[in-house]
Amino acid sequence: AGLGEFRIRDLNDEINKLLREKGHWEFRIRELGGPDYVRIGPKMLDHEGKEVPGNRGYKYFGAAKDLPGVRELFEKEPLPPPRKTRAELMKSIDAEYYGYRDEEDGILEPLEQEHEKKIIAEAVEKWKMEREARLARGEEEEEEEVNIYAVNDDESDEEGDKEKEGEEGQQKFIAHVPVPSQQEIEEALVRRKKMELLQKYASETLMAQSEEAKRLLGL
Repeated sequence: AGLGEFRIRDLNDEINKLLREKGHWEFRIRELGGPDYVRIGPKMLDHEGKEVPGNRGYKYFGAAKDLPGVRELFEKEPLPPPRKTRAELMKSIDAEYYGYRDEEDGILEPLEQEHEKKIIAEAVEKWKMEREARLARGEEEEEEEVNIYAVNDDESDEEGDKEKEGEEGQQKFIAHVPVPSQQEIEEALVRRKKMELLQKYASETLMAQSEEAKRLLGL
């Protein structure tokens, strides 16, 4: 500590320079097939040489740790790295992030076309083999028509179902929901039209009086 601030800083810089040179030689020895002294060598302790938080590589030794400005660095906790805001993150997002430029390199599209042709050829070949097998068994080529109005025998008729028959030769169907008649539809339309006219021309007072009269008459 009696050497003075400038002499202590010079000696500390010299020690760090020698440590860097030592590290280069250890790396070269490992390249030449020798032992890895970084892994098996003795580790330096904090009381021998200590790094400033956030400044990896440079160490302070002995009295250098008590120099003005250095002591405060060891006492202060390192600041956490600043977190990026949502706006800063969105700046790096473009069309390429969502994969819209995958086909611009001209590599993906030919591969997709080749794979598509392969899949189509396999599907056609499979269909031809199945068709030949059906013909060999004597089955008809045309597909059997599906009757969408067919009802299974084991299905029970629900209460309220309506069965309608058309003219002779027409298929039967079962209505599983109540079907309104033409008269019921016309009455519903008339009621709807009345409500629209009342809402358009009648005032709120008149509507309230009308509702009160209906309530008194029991309608």
